[in-house]
Amino acid sequence: MHTSCSTRSIAVLGAVSAAAFLTACGSMSSGSMAPSFNQSSLPPTIQVPAGNKVVMETVGKGDITYECRDKANAPGQTEWVFVGPDAKLLDRSGKQVGKYYGPPATWESNDGSKLTATQLAVAPSGPTSLPYQLVKANPATGSGAMTGVTYIQRVALQGGVAPTTVACTPANKGQKQIVQYQADYIFWKAS
Repeated sequence: MHTSCSTRSIAVLGAVSAAAFLTACGSMSSGSMAPSFNQSSLPPTIQVPAGNKVVMETVGKGDITYECRDKANAPGQTEWVFVGPDAKLLDRSGKQVGKYYGPPATWESNDGSKLTATQLAVAPSGPTSLPYQLVKANPATGSGAMTGVTYIQRVALQGGVAPTTVACTPANKGQKQIVQYQADYIFWKAS
């Protein structure tokens, strides 16, 4: 009986200690989980420079529109040309926090703040997916989540490439095709 009581006391003491430890750890954070994105496995050309930190991670799910147009500097030839995106921006729990649309490519938060950006680099991500992308944010309009964003990375890509099931020919010039895609958009601000 003495052993059983000691075992129970140790178990209760262990549970209380664990709860106290978890409470202490929880109070050390600022109340929200820090983003977990790590860019070290990405091609160097699309890595964000030092002096910036991740402030928001989103998953873009939606469509990209392509149009069959004349190929630049190639008379008589046609190609599928990227027209613009139309996607919802979701947080990691799946809640919509904004949208991504264009042209011009615009990231807009549900709080009304929005921005456009200038492409700095792309790198291949896979044969059936859009490339990785790094853009430098232009100053945001409105006040909110997009205010102060310095860079946006497009990573974790699925789909979105120009149509392969419908040929772009002079006969169907002007035709539009919509393809689905998904990508993570990682937002950075100066640290």
